[in-house]
Amino acid sequence: MDFKEHIIEKIVDITGLEREVVEKSVEVPPDEKMGDIAFPCFPLAKVMRKAPPIIAQELAEKMSGDDMIEKAQAAGGYLNFFLNREKFISETVSSALDAGEDWGKSDMGKGKTVLVEYSSPNIAKPFHIGHLFSTAVGNSLSKIYKHLGYDVQSLNHLGDWGTQFGKLICAYKRWGVKEVIEKDGVKAVASAEELYSACDIVSLHIPATAETKNSINYALVGRMPKGGLLVNTARKEVINEAELIQLMEERADLKYMTDIMPAANDTFAAKFAGRYFSTPKKMGAQTAEANINAGIAAARQIVGFLKDGCEKFRVNK
Repeated sequence: MDFKEHIIEKIVDITGLEREVVEKSVEVPPDEKMGDIAFPCFPLAKVMRKAPPIIAQELAEKMSGDDMIEKAQAAGGYLNFFLNREKFISETVSSALDAGEDWGKSDMGKGKTVLVEYSSPNIAKPFHIGHLFSTAVGNSLSKIYKHLGYDVQSLNHLGDWGTQFGKLICAYKRWGVKEVIEKDGVKAVASAEELYSACDIVSLHIPATAETKNSINYALVGRMPKGGLLVNTARKEVINEAELIQLMEERADLKYMTDIMPAANDTFAAKFAGRYFSTPKKMGAQTAEANINAGIAAARQIVGFLKDGCEKFRVNK
């Protein structure tokens, strides 16, 4: 049984309010000590010509005798409902056992697509428990969405290739033997211009520095072969957007993909449908905020270790 739906029906029956009004009014309290569902009685004040706290108290008394409600409690102008957990768990488990694999299944997601991203580890660094956790969460969410009828696209992007590429380049410069490498069909290029001229796909993994900003420009990308694809997983500042737009206008064969939304995203999207793709603007913590939070967390872990001997976060045992 849906506890929220049960509460809505009870309130509608007792108050005579329109169901739509009650549905919009019921809410989850900010503190679980205040109950599982809350109903603000303010909409009833004009109808019943009473103060909301009095209305809440009168409604609480009328809610008794319901085996799904452990108690209904007035709190100011709110009526708070506490779920009878024993009854709820019993009915939920029984319902799940009776329905089997179809329990909770629906078509609410029909015609909709959901992207579920897993841990997406930096493969230049060691895996840790956080990767396992987010992969397990991602897999669970994927199964839930599929059960609800969504078209689920799962992604576990193996990102941040820059470090190992840098190590390979460093190793080649220090110890590589050109003849041995070219014997296996690998040709080392002498410049970025030569690299772009030879590659059908170029994936960017470079920092935004004074040297690299706007360095991916008309002249460089214009060297790519017909049908070339530029993929930016670095920083948007490295792209000279105005020059790239000009080049893509002149060359209908070029494509551009990025996981950092460009400043000129609207222009790219309008002019190059089918040849341009960008992920949505990041909605979570930005780099500065993330770094501050990480620093605070690390500081607390260090204090905990030095002060209390807490080794919960220790990784170098």
